Amino acid sequence: MQSISSSMLVPSRLVFLMWGVFFLDQLYPVDLAMFGILPRTIRGLIGIFTAPLLHGSVAHLVSNTMPVLILGTVLYMFYRRIANRVFLQCYFLTGLLVWLFARTSIHIGASGLIYGLAFFLIFFGLFQRDFKSLLISIVILIFYGGIFYGVLPTQSYVSWESHLLGGIVGFFNAINTGSQKLKKLN
Repeated sequence: MQSISSSMLVPSRLVFLMWGVFFLDQLYPVDLAMFGILPRTIRGLIGIFTAPLLHGSVAHLVSNTMPVLILGTVLYMFYRRIANRVFLQCYFLTGLLVWLFARTSIHIGASGLIYGLAFFLIFFGLFQRDFKSLLISIVILIFYGGIFYGVLPTQSYVSWESHLLGGIVGFFNAINTGSQKLKKLN
C-alpha cells in the first residue's frame, strides 16, 4: 500500500488541469467545449484527449472533482502496479469508444473516466475475491452504488454514453487484469 500523498499525485494533477482549463475557458471568449468529443468526425478526435478536462459549468466540474480524486487515489493506493495502465485505459479508451459509438453531440467532462475507475474498483474486487479487494469493492459500492443508474439515458444534456462506455471499459479492465493475475499464479 502506498502513502496517500503519493497515491493522490496523478488524480490531483488531473483535477488541477481540469480546474485550470475551466478558468481559462471563463477568462477567454473562446468556448473550449468545441474541443470535446464530436463522434465520428475528424475534428472530434481531439476530444479523446481533451474531453475529460472540459466542463460546461462549475457544478459539472465540482461533481467530477471529488470522484476523480477519491477513485483515482484508491486505485493508486491499493493497486500501484497496474494503476497507470487502468487509469490511462479508462481515460483514452472510453474517449475512443465515445467517439465511435455515442450520439452526434459534443461530449465533455470526466465522468467516463470516473465510471471506468468505479466499475474497475467494484468488479476487480469481485473477480479477485481477496479480502482487500472485496472490501474496496464494498466501500465503493456503498458510496457510489447509484453509479449504475447513470448508465441509462435520463437527461438529454448528460452524456450517458460516456458513463456506459466508461463502465464497460472499467469492467473489462477488471476482467483482463484479474485473468492476467490468475495466469501468473498458475
